Amino acid sequence: MREKTEIARATGIMGIATALSRVFGLVRDVVVARLFGAGFGADAFFMAFTIPNLLRRFFAEGSLTAAFVPTFSRVHHEQGADEGRRVANICLTLLLLVMTGVTLCGLLASPWIVRLIGYGFSEIPGKLELTNFLNRLMFPYIFFVSLLALITGVLNVLGHYFWPAVSPVLLNLAMIASAVLLAGSFDAPVTALAIGVLVGGFLQLVIQFPVARRYGLRFRPDFHFRHPAVRRVVRLMLPGLAGVAIYQINIVVTRLLASFLAEGSVSYLYFGQRLFEFPQGIFVVSLAQAVLPAMSRQVAIGDQSGFKESLRYALVLICLVTLPAAAGLVLCSVPVYSLFFMRGAFSYNDVLQSALVLAAYAPGLLFAGVSRVVVPSFYAMHDTRTPVWVSFYTLLVNAALGLLLMRFYQHVGLALALTLSSVFNCFVLLFLLRRKLGPLGLKHVLRSMLRIVPGTLLMAVFAYAVLYNGQWQVPGSFWPKLLRLGTAVIGGSGIFYAVCLFMRVPEVSQLAGFIRRKTRWKREVRKG
Repeated sequence: MREKTEIARATGIMGIATALSRVFGLVRDVVVARLFGAGFGADAFFMAFTIPNLLRRFFAEGSLTAAFVPTFSRVHHEQGADEGRRVANICLTLLLLVMTGVTLCGLLASPWIVRLIGYGFSEIPGKLELTNFLNRLMFPYIFFVSLLALITGVLNVLGHYFWPAVSPVLLNLAMIASAVLLAGSFDAPVTALAIGVLVGGFLQLVIQFPVARRYGLRFRPDFHFRHPAVRRVVRLMLPGLAGVAIYQINIVVTRLLASFLAEGSVSYLYFGQRLFEFPQGIFVVSLAQAVLPAMSRQVAIGDQSGFKESLRYALVLICLVTLPAAAGLVLCSVPVYSLFFMRGAFSYNDVLQSALVLAAYAPGLLFAGVSRVVVPSFYAMHDTRTPVWVSFYTLLVNAALGLLLMRFYQHVGLALALTLSSVFNCFVLLFLLRRKLGPLGLKHVLRSMLRIVPGTLLMAVFAYAVLYNGQWQVPGSFWPKLLRLGTAVIGGSGIFYAVCLFMRVPEVSQLAGFIRRKTRWKREVRKG
């Protein structure tokens, strides 16, 4: 029960912080769409940002966190805080040296890397050169966010989640400010966005220092790289690097294939993916981060039944959020792009194309969410190899489906291929986890899912009825559009919540009871 409470608390804190970040991310994308549209400059920026963003997940958020958090958690709880701090300093020293080398190599090799992933751009004069320039300008971003990821892992194990989760707000603010204030200062206005990325990455790292000091963390270079815990991190991280690399290659393959399609295809995929990641980033990623320390503790003490219970609880929470969110993304795709994006350089055709991509991505939200929870289960058991092999075969599935579907559906086919490969990835991971641990008790998860479906369907019917008659092709009319969209979202959410209560979905009932207790306590405090 304590682990469930800790998972829920951590998920809530990171969810709130991440929601704040995603709101600013939406504002950032609106500014980008308005200033740069979905053409030459935007395509070049999104392609260039693919590389440092890929390496961020390659070195930082994926394999590093997955290898470091379980190891640091074990050292901290078994050998004490002082030894934990020492291990953190050794890992930080090693990471600083590695990322310095990676950054320098990236700057030197940029022209070849850009040509490899954006080969289709070579047919448009100047587009490949602009992409290379932007990539070099943004490349040091990976240095800052990799150090940030390690500090985040330490703070999460120590029970602090908010500031690491909210730090992306600074990246979004820096990009917004740079785009608005500096775009007119460059021959290629999109250069301002790249400067914002660099400044934002630096600020994300710096803001963690006061929090780290409050927890007694002082960085002192320590070159004892043969420490057993550090060697364990490296040993776990190497296959993890391969797994994350394969996953990110999926995205690179999609962008590479899109570079051969009509101009704007890369931008449509970006804008579609950004809104797809909105609910995923707010809840799914937060839950995955929250569940890893809890599962690592349970593995460390040999509590396999508690481990399985934490997994089931996390999977039910994933279903509770992603099923209605996926339906909402499909129904609200055109209204959202029309309301927030359709102005300046962003046309109604851009709205429709981005909405089609989002609708193709949306069904994959559930399967991507389940995978996000199942993969940390392997990591908590110090098994980073299994997800690598699954990712490799998922890459092959995505590439084959992408080549097939883009012939018929262009950029929408590429989005659909990624969704279908997410389905494949999810079911293979669950199958292998069950073979490793025995029965997982997923019938409980399935029963909860069946109770969630009626609420999702009624919510979708209500939202469709509200949104169907909207004049989304007409520019402007911000407040009428916002009122209609807000009615669909708030009303649909209320219907979903009420139906889930009626169907006695345990997690929703627990939330309702928690709110009632908090409300009753506040009334008693006021009376007293």
